[in-house]
Amino acid sequence: MNRMQFARGVGSFVLALVAVVTTTSLRADDAWVVYNGGEGPGKGKHIVLISGDDEYRSEEALPQLAKILSKHHGFKCTVLFSIDPETGFIKPNHDDKLPDHTPGIEALKTADLAVLGLRFRNLPDEQMQHFVDYIEAGKPVIGLRTSTHSFSIPRDRKFAKYSYNYGGKEYEQGFGRQVLGETWISHHGQHGKEGTRGILAKDQANHPILKGIKDGDIFGTTDVYGVRLPLPGDSLPLVLGQVTETLQADSPPVEGNKNSPMMPVAWTKSYTAANGKTARVFTTTMGASQDLQWEGTRRMLVNATYWALRMEEKLSVPANVTLVGDFKPTPFKFGGFTRDVKPSDHAMK
Repeated sequence: MNRMQFARGVGSFVLALVAVVTTTSLRADDAWVVYNGGEGPGKGKHIVLISGDDEYRSEEALPQLAKILSKHHGFKCTVLFSIDPETGFIKPNHDDKLPDHTPGIEALKTADLAVLGLRFRNLPDEQMQHFVDYIEAGKPVIGLRTSTHSFSIPRDRKFAKYSYNYGGKEYEQGFGRQVLGETWISHHGQHGKEGTRGILAKDQANHPILKGIKDGDIFGTTDVYGVRLPLPGDSLPLVLGQVTETLQADSPPVEGNKNSPMMPVAWTKSYTAANGKTARVFTTTMGASQDLQWEGTRRMLVNATYWALRMEEKLSVPANVTLVGDFKPTPFKFGGFTRDVKPSDHAMK
């Protein structure tokens, strides 16, 4: 081999190496999506939204919520997904025998607020550590739908106490009960057949989270979840779930004990971290992607974002919750997620 051939060979190797590094970088960036925000009250605040549930399409709901918060309110939003590490596609289904994979979760280091759409996740310790660090720092949390049972971690693992069914008295029933206010209890309404109409709790109409919302504005095709009453600690029910006969917004309410009393479907709470810092929490058992078709449901979530960040004085009434882009949510169903979708497919068009 002469010098010319050697030089060409080295050059080809370097170009190939650069290509590999660049491709790897792109693939890493492609594992989540960032909406940088712009002008608005939220400018300078970073929200991390973490999706990962098997049924209610949080992988569709959270990108849309993030787009609204970014485009209309100025927040920087990072949306994370449960990813198949072999293909790079979003894979919200979990396997009890395998760990879940949520790349980019280290974004919580710079997060001012975490918004969760999780169900029975079993994250590797190194990923779970970022979530635990966030909670132990005493930062605010918003939990949607199945996030009351966000984690299902084997008993022999480091962070087993975060599991929805943890039995230890020091952290009974895990993250859901201790931080969000409830764990998995039951379907109170008939799943897939009865919907949820939001009725404002007595004397709470002036709460910042309910600004611009009246009875019936909040609706969802997901049924009412059962919770234990009273909710723990300083939990404050804001919205009660009226069980409806059908999944139509104009459906009459079901008669009988399903609506007497009505279950809370949205409440506030606080938790105090080990460092002594107290953070605001908002939990709603609504929040499937289909629920975001209703303006009142979206407004509740946007208002809750401002409240959780202690920015309620900057909230305009009514808040702008106009859908961003073409939003056609997939009906909730186990295994019903859209295949071959990458996070980049949710980029702002």
